[in-house]
Amino acid sequence: MAPKRRRLSRSGEFDRVYRDGSSHATRYLVLYTFPRKDEEREDIRLGISASRKVGGAVDRNKVKRVLREAFWELSDHLPPRHDFVIVARAEINDLIEKSGMNGVKENLEEALAKVRST
Repeated sequence: MAPKRRRLSRSGEFDRVYRDGSSHATRYLVLYTFPRKDEEREDIRLGISASRKVGGAVDRNKVKRVLREAFWELSDHLPPRHDFVIVARAEINDLIEKSGMNGVKENLEEALAKVRST
């Protein structure tokens, strides 16, 4: 599990990424990214959002846990000093049931590839 300091936790942090960052969407998720230029820390921070459309609390927590694990496994190739927010779409439960962690990683990799190309 990632240390707390590598997570976005305040609504203002999420709002900054939504407002000033760029977004890349797939069928199952939307990935927002925001480069932090003013800060000394070089770490990558992640926030995850899953609305009630994803399901009940148990389903949302499962989705967030899977997304968090998939993201950190792929984080070695990401630029430093960036904030990321992943917004889970309602269909992501289908992806997790059908393809498991590999399907989530492939879908997240697709979104991250768009980030790297911009």
